Amino acid sequence: MTGSSAPFVPSASDARFDTLVAEADAVSVDGWDFSWLDGRATEQRPSWGYARAMADRLARAGAALDIQTGGGEVLASAPVLAPLTVATESWPPNVARATALLHPRGAAVVADSDEPPLPFADRAFDLVVSRHPVKTWWDEIARVLAPGGTYFSQQVGPESVFELVEYFLGPLSPEQRGARDPRRAREDAEAAGLEVTGLRSERLRIEFLDIGAVVYFLRKVIWMVPGFTVGAYLPQLRSLHRQIETEGPFVAHSARFLIEARKPDDTPTPLR
Repeated sequence: MTGSSAPFVPSASDARFDTLVAEADAVSVDGWDFSWLDGRATEQRPSWGYARAMADRLARAGAALDIQTGGGEVLASAPVLAPLTVATESWPPNVARATALLHPRGAAVVADSDEPPLPFADRAFDLVVSRHPVKTWWDEIARVLAPGGTYFSQQVGPESVFELVEYFLGPLSPEQRGARDPRRAREDAEAAGLEVTGLRSERLRIEFLDIGAVVYFLRKVIWMVPGFTVGAYLPQLRSLHRQIETEGPFVAHSARFLIEARKPDDTPTPLR
């Protein structure tokens, strides 16, 4: 007589995994608002307060450009915009979101491919800002800045959240680890003819409190693990879920740097 095997009964942990992952995989990741992660993940913020510092500069600008605005949330947080404010964005859902958010404030949103050239004339803006650009095209920034104008940007630094990235992709190369070095940003800005007037960098602690937070983060920040889907990384996600449940939050560290650069004034020096 052959015995029959007992039916598989998912554990409470398996059930939690399925619920958390299904929820995080279904929620919209449009825009650049991370409020869905409230209570699910924590991240230290840079000490310099980019949004506040950006708003101060916008209030004093005559013509301003926000490159790669995302859903426009950061730009829209400024109490006062420049009289002429324009934002660019490449991803259609974000273009629509930014338009709905910024048009009532009198700002124009331009769909742009995020590659040169910027669709603006030379010397068009006295302030250009950008938060976490995928790539900074320094020659284009220098071209559209008016003499005496300023570029102000918070950027992702080297090895940002690599603890999580390498969990899924394995060890990364020295070249990948060295990318986004703020010292290279300074060199590139200066090569484009700009004067770097400020450069600061910090590493900041991130905690992912459940596996849903990991799924949402990787779906939203698509360049961290290119091609990420739940199906493609299901074994790693299950393993990480068990690790979080037994050992506590998964800890990683983001890297951020703040750079400000000025285009020299080309006003001729008076003869004496």
